[in-house]
Order: sequence, then structure tokens, then C-alpha cells
Amino acid sequence: MGRRVAIVGIGQTLHKKRHIDRNHTELINEAARKALQDAEITIEDVDAVLNGNMDLFEGHNLMDAMTVEGSGAYMKPGLKMNTGGTTGGTMVASGWYHVASGKYDVVLIIGSEKLEESGGNTTSAIITCADPLTLRPYHTGAVGALAIVAASYMNQYRCGEEPGAIVRVKAAGNALKNPYSHLKLTLTVDDVLDSAILIWPLRLLHMCPQSSGACAIVLASEEKAKKMTKKPVWITDFVTSHMEAWRATFAPDPIPSMQSQTDSAIKLFKRNGITNPMKQVDMFEMYDPAAWAEIAWLEDFLICEKGEAWKLAEKGVTALDGAFPVNPSGGVQSTNPIGATAMIRVAEAALQIRGDAGGHQVTKNVNSALASSFGGANWTNLFLLKKNLD
Repeated sequence: MGRRVAIVGIGQTLHKKRHIDRNHTELINEAARKALQDAEITIEDVDAVLNGNMDLFEGHNLMDAMTVEGSGAYMKPGLKMNTGGTTGGTMVASGWYHVASGKYDVVLIIGSEKLEESGGNTTSAIITCADPLTLRPYHTGAVGALAIVAASYMNQYRCGEEPGAIVRVKAAGNALKNPYSHLKLTLTVDDVLDSAILIWPLRLLHMCPQSSGACAIVLASEEKAKKMTKKPVWITDFVTSHMEAWRATFAPDPIPSMQSQTDSAIKLFKRNGITNPMKQVDMFEMYDPAAWAEIAWLEDFLICEKGEAWKLAEKGVTALDGAFPVNPSGGVQSTNPIGATAMIRVAEAALQIRGDAGGHQVTKNVNSALASSFGGANWTNLFLLKKNLD
């Protein structure tokens, strides 16, 4: 496993539709400075800088070179990564390898997205990136696939539309308590059920927004971490699972499932002796691009039995003050700067473990947490974070 690695610094910008007051370089700089300040170090103490961003959506390339004066990466080794929605999670994994290998002691990782500078648009980029002839009648993108998940789940368990609305209301309420979240909405179940239909039963308020923002994390070796902070958060383990060809299970399970999520959960839980995740882990920051994804994917991640997740939502089990909080930050449903989105899941889980989440701190004591990434081609990162080393 190499050296043990801890999160010692976290920084985020405010996430919103447009940052008209600063350019991409300045946005990255803000997140990086906050993370360094949180770790109580300067950029001179950093051995390598990793950047992640979905350049495709922004209509350019080589953003790491374009923003080097903001990230502090000048004359430092590093990488630029782009793995779709999982980009931020891929950077956490890559940063872990950089430190665990013994090559670097302190690594700064930065995820960002700023679409408005180039007139970028996530959805238009996604749906036109595939060949329009050879892939017909199929299309690329999350909306259609998530609509199938929602419709299949409702049909299988006869739960109606209300569970999806309850999850969305929960996310909105949590986001109101999070100073960095994008969407600040006061919602009721009726508001969600009355919102416009995208592809039935997926409604507009079920889906995540398109955000601009940045997140940065400082990772350090065990020796450095114990000197730098009294509240290190340890990346105990993680699994990356991806299947380049889309694979959905329609029989015997009629609900399309993210097999990479189940695969990652099986491996992570087995390696760490987790047989009852809702009892052995305290909370989960899940990459949830839609309200129905949170429900169906709790089951794909083996958090609960099939057909049980919607009941957990209705009973308040996954609420901020519930027995197993899910997405206390407001999740992707509320904030989605794609190059940073998956990193925010790890950052928010770490803040919960540190007890530094502020208004959206869960009411229970958090000693361990899961954080996940989701992206195209059935790609999943699943992280296990802990307050204390075993």
C-alpha cells in the first residue's frame, strides 16, 4: 500500500452559474490559496501540483498551462487529468499515488470548471461528441439514462414519484446550509412534482445544475501530516472501477445498474471488513447527478438491500440528522462544477470527519465516511476516509 496519506488542507470557491468578477486563473488561485492556508503552508512547501478540468466543455485545451500562475505549478512537476465526471476523484486517487509512492511528500490537487468564458455548455458538448450516424438511435449524456433508472425503479417497487421529490428537497435544504453551494432553493415536495418534465419521470428539479467553481485539496505523507495538522483525514482505501463499454443489467434485475459502483463497493468493503456499511461507516458523500440516482445508487453501492433505498429517504434515515446521512453538502444536485465535482465529494466528507462543515455538519459523530465519483463509460471511484489510523 505504500506510505499512508492524509488530507491536510481543503479550499473551495463559491460555486455559481457564472463568475463574472474573475477569470479561470483567479478562480483556481482562490481555491488553492484557501487549501494552502488551511494546511498552514505556502506553495513553496508543495512538491507537485495536479490539475483537473473538463476542457471539452469549455472549448479549449491545456488549461493547466493556461492557469499556471494561479495554481502555483510553475516549475513544479504535475499532471493534467480529464476523465469525465470522475475527474476530481481521479485526481484524489492520482494525488494519493504521488504521495504513497514516496516520490513526493506534499501534493496540491485542484479541480475547476468555468464554462462561461468560452460560451461552453455541458449538455451540448455531451450530446454532440458521439458520431451521429454510427451511434444512432442512441445518444450520449446523462438525462436519458437517468430517466430510465427513475422509471425502472418506480415500476419495479411501485413507490411513486414522491421518494425522488423527498430526496431533492433534502438536498436543497442541505445546500441552503452550505455557504459554497450553487443552487439556493427552498423547495417542497409539491414544487418538485410540479416542475417541468425532461424525460418522464425525470423532472427539471431532479437534475443537477451546470456550475462554475474550484476546489483544492492538499495531500501529505503520514510524517508530514502529523506535523502539519491536528486533524488529518486519512485516505484509508479507494477503488477505481470502470467498464469502457456501457453495461446495464436488465435481467434478472430489471433496473439498469451501475456495475462499476457495485464492483467498487464489493472490493472496498471486503478489503476493509465492512459487512454492514450503514453501521460501520458514518455517512456518504455520493456523486448524485439526479435525485433518483441517489436512491438507485445507494443500492448499487450495497449500502442497503434492493428496494429499500426509497424507504430510507421517506423515513429520514439519509437526512442531515439521520442515522446514515447522504450528501449533507447538498450534493451534485445542488452544485456541479464538473472538473471539481467529484473532488468536492471527498473534500466535503473530510470536512464532516474534521467537524468543520459548519451549518451543514451532520448531528452524529463522524469517524469514517465514503465518497464516490461517477462518470461516463461506467467509471467509479469509491473512497473510504477515516479520522484515525487503524
